[in-house]
Amino acid sequence: MVTVRGVGFQGNRDNSLGLVFYDLSHRFGFQHPNWPYFEDVKIERMHYMAKSGVLSQRITTTMHSTTHIDAPAHVVQGTPFIDEVPLPHFFGTGIVVALPREKWEPITGDDLERACGRAIRRGDVLIVNTGWHHRYEDGDYFAYCPGFVPSAAEWMIARGIKVVGHDTQANDHPLATAIGPQRNGPLLPHLEKEYREWSGGHDWKDDFPAWEPVHQMLFRAGILGIENVGGEIDAVTGRRCTFAFFPWRWDRGDGCVIRLVAMTDPAGAYRIEPGEAF
Repeated sequence: MVTVRGVGFQGNRDNSLGLVFYDLSHRFGFQHPNWPYFEDVKIERMHYMAKSGVLSQRITTTMHSTTHIDAPAHVVQGTPFIDEVPLPHFFGTGIVVALPREKWEPITGDDLERACGRAIRRGDVLIVNTGWHHRYEDGDYFAYCPGFVPSAAEWMIARGIKVVGHDTQANDHPLATAIGPQRNGPLLPHLEKEYREWSGGHDWKDDFPAWEPVHQMLFRAGILGIENVGGEIDAVTGRRCTFAFFPWRWDRGDGCVIRLVAMTDPAGAYRIEPGEAF
């Protein structure tokens, strides 16, 4: 039992359930790190104790903030909105895999095969830990993230992944988004020269010729993407877990902030043998 502001709660392990819960989400709130062209979140107290004897707040935000899930309709016209995605897609078992990456390094299909090819199962939730979540701050995190390239999407489609989550800024490499030389970009033009120097003379338009190709490939295949995973991801890396990450039932929603939770069952209290009734 722990006491928080005078109220008692069970600790991380709820003794009545026998489960351990891990929060894989970044915080949402005042001045959380934000994508380069998004407006800052606004949180206003409409009612507060001194005024009304009750606390009531109003939030103005984009749903693509902090840890969130994209609906296919976010990028691909004519595909499901968030309220049209079947509920089982927001729950499932899967693995958290370590795939350390530094600035701008690509994540390929071969990388995924080496990291988890033997452990992955069809219908899994796959969470990729590059280590980049440790750099989640208001600054270089978004512009310099590593990221998936099309061969990674091809691998996930072939392996039958249900949902992929990662501790980077988008389902694509940042230079395949509006941060780089893509549609609505470049938001950060100074990166062109920096990329040329970093890559040994490559033109970023040659290396990233398509706009958000991984988003488009995954969404057309019915694979959802969770962006900006963080929190306690290191504690469950290398493990198989159960995951829950339900969004709002938002009519025609393009995505939603979520609380991504990983659960483990050390005692096997929820393991059901074949033929056993609940």
